Amino acid sequence: MNKTRTSQQPATDTLSIEALSRRFSAVLVRYFARRGIAHADAQDLAQEAFVRLARHDGEAVERADAYLFTTAANLVTEFHRYHAIRKTNPPEGFFDAFHRCDELTPERILEAKQELRLVITALYQMPERMRHVFALARLENIPRAEIAARLGVAKRTVEQDLTAATAWLTDVRSRGS
Repeated sequence: MNKTRTSQQPATDTLSIEALSRRFSAVLVRYFARRGIAHADAQDLAQEAFVRLARHDGEAVERADAYLFTTAANLVTEFHRYHAIRKTNPPEGFFDAFHRCDELTPERILEAKQELRLVITALYQMPERMRHVFALARLENIPRAEIAARLGVAKRTVEQDLTAATAWLTDVRSRGS
């Protein structure tokens, strides 16, 4: 099907990424800035929009301008979601806590064994499919789509079970019972 293009509808096969960048870069930066994103981050996001367009490797995008702004809208959502998560889960102290090099005292070893027993008990109290999904995803690092295929369920079900299992374990650990 041969569609005619107007000057408002450039395609990646007729305009290079560089030309599109010259034409839309400043526009995208303003678009991001109007959505509450700092100038430096807005420039990075504009660059990311062009990177995503370039990944099409020779596939013609019918309307590069529409593609760029759809991508930009998605990048705004991703940016704000990422920063909301970082705000509620700040990284301060994470590496110190994770790489703690305290002495392995008998008390710490006992505490760790008790916590391990608590987690194992909690795993066995979970519904079977939820436990199975958690073990495959977190312990065996199997992709969600593969888990869904193995269990004969939708990928969304796998995601829900994994979220529920993680919340379950978090709750059990926070209660310490």
